[in-house]
Amino acid sequence: MGISFFTFQALSYLWDVYYGKMKAERNFLHYALYVSFFPSIVSGPINKASLILPQIKALRPYFDYSKAVAGLKCMLWGMFMKVVVADRVALYVDTVLPRYENYSGLSCFAASLLYSVQIYADFAGYSLMAIGVGRVLGFELAENFRRPYLSYSVTDFWRRWHISLSTWLKDYVYIPLGGSRCSRLRNYWNIIVTFLVSGIWHGANWTFIVWGLWHGVFQVVEKALNQQKCCYGAFGKTLKIVITFLLVNFAWIFFRMPTLGDACGVIGRIFDFSGWGGLYLPEKTNTLFIVMGVVMLAVKDLADEYRPDGLRLMDSRHTVVRWAAYLSLTVLILLTGVFDAGQFIYANF
Repeated sequence: MGISFFTFQALSYLWDVYYGKMKAERNFLHYALYVSFFPSIVSGPINKASLILPQIKALRPYFDYSKAVAGLKCMLWGMFMKVVVADRVALYVDTVLPRYENYSGLSCFAASLLYSVQIYADFAGYSLMAIGVGRVLGFELAENFRRPYLSYSVTDFWRRWHISLSTWLKDYVYIPLGGSRCSRLRNYWNIIVTFLVSGIWHGANWTFIVWGLWHGVFQVVEKALNQQKCCYGAFGKTLKIVITFLLVNFAWIFFRMPTLGDACGVIGRIFDFSGWGGLYLPEKTNTLFIVMGVVMLAVKDLADEYRPDGLRLMDSRHTVVRWAAYLSLTVLILLTGVFDAGQFIYANF
């Protein structure tokens, strides 16, 4: 079957039964539906049997209108993130990074930042659509993203990014190794091993191993410096968010490039300030659409993080506001989306 989301769900069920966290499922069709639940089987989220099997076994003799509406909203915003933001940004990234030697350091840095946006919008967009399809069918799937680029540390990033994977790794790799209930040095080792496993799962390439170790090492550094409990006020928190984003951004370069040499070449190009002259810009229309999509995504995440009741246009009490939001997003998707059958990034893992 390969190491995939299918295998992750099957393994989590097997271990939960083995450790006595749940009883074995005696209905083969219920089990088969759980491990092959089509909305999330390609790219997640990774759902635990304890979450999905009770929903499969529960009778649903009626159509749940409120769940269907909530699901369609998730699908609409997820589609916007994928075709308007991720696939539009990809046009810039796929132009610059494969031929980074021909572009300035500033252009390479801009491409790296946009790749961070691309992989987030692509993967979170898929997760939202999968969660939305599940809700339309009456199922509640696991949350997978919670505004990860507003994290104040790498540790916090993994509480917000691909939440179902980080939870899986914590439950079935980190805790069985001893978790944090051990000596400090052993705890650091457990973190490193857990993220090494994460890197290897993403692919049999040194770039993924470096990417996993990068995240593991910086979490160990944060623990050693006790940064999780340090508070520096609003300015300090903002600075920590920026630093965390940059650390994650440079890790994504290893994730994106095919070889370690290429990844180091991009980073070297970025830090070669003598070659920072000039920023590559595509045609005006593409540039405008890229800026528009990124700004809309940033505003939505900032509002959800700091003003959760302030910008809920699709959840407004006023019918006119809600439908204006639905129609505006639909029109933007149709007019500015990139419909080139582009594959989801995490379909490769």
